[in-house]
Amino acid sequence: MSLEKLSSNKHYEGTLAKYKFRSAALGDTYTQFNLFLPANAAQGKVPVLVYLAGLTCTEDNGAQKGGFMRDAAAQGIALLFPDTSPRGAGIDGEDVDWDFGSGAGFYVNATNPKWSKHYNMLSHVTQELPQVLEKAGLPLDFTRQSIFGHSMGGHGALTVYLASLLSGMKQYRSASAFSPICEPSEVPWGTKAFSGYLAGGVAEGKNRYDATAMIGKVKGAVNILVDYGTADNFLYQLHPERFLEAARVAGHDEVQVRVRKQEGYDHSYYFISTFASDHIHFHANFLKA
Repeated sequence: MSLEKLSSNKHYEGTLAKYKFRSAALGDTYTQFNLFLPANAAQGKVPVLVYLAGLTCTEDNGAQKGGFMRDAAAQGIALLFPDTSPRGAGIDGEDVDWDFGSGAGFYVNATNPKWSKHYNMLSHVTQELPQVLEKAGLPLDFTRQSIFGHSMGGHGALTVYLASLLSGMKQYRSASAFSPICEPSEVPWGTKAFSGYLAGGVAEGKNRYDATAMIGKVKGAVNILVDYGTADNFLYQLHPERFLEAARVAGHDEVQVRVRKQEGYDHSYYFISTFASDHIHFHANFLKA
């Protein structure tokens, strides 16, 4: 699992680098990720904020279009941008649809035997990448880690964070999301993914990977920020209001779970980059505490 550096660019006095390695979690396929290290990483380990991108995206979308780096550099926070799925697994049907297979790993560990060797994005993000980066000696402090994402990646960020709380690991200090798929077991994108990747189908997905179902099970404090736009053409796939309702019923107040409706914004990176600074500063409150 040795890292190969593919490129490096100076950015806001720090460095944005692209790496490649052979991933065991993704069935021994090669995977790529981007890593932004702020300038202060030269003096010691820095906290890590993981960004999970959405359907059809790669490790480049958030790094190139998110607008996160200026504020991350100022706050002294590293940004990690994984890919959204395995690449080149050679599974029949993985490149047929844009919303399933390549570019659409949904941040689950597949239990359907057809997909289970390669489609383990949950393990890749939460276990493999931290292990690979620590073994490489990069100046990252994974005891101070948070996670955010967009759309499918927003679903990933929320469910990964909530699962870590429910397991008692508390691997992540906070989570935020732009236009997340909040109730995947009730919408077309999610039911398609769960029916394909999971042996137990939608029922398994609702239990393990549905933020609206999961938030009601968390009894302790949470740190969550969600933004979505009122002009989002995919609102019917997202259900942010259902997530908010479930959070309030579970006793999580406005301090713990904040869901903001942004007037006139759509599903694009124009929306994300507008509120990027808010999300970096939200996580900085917990990563630097």
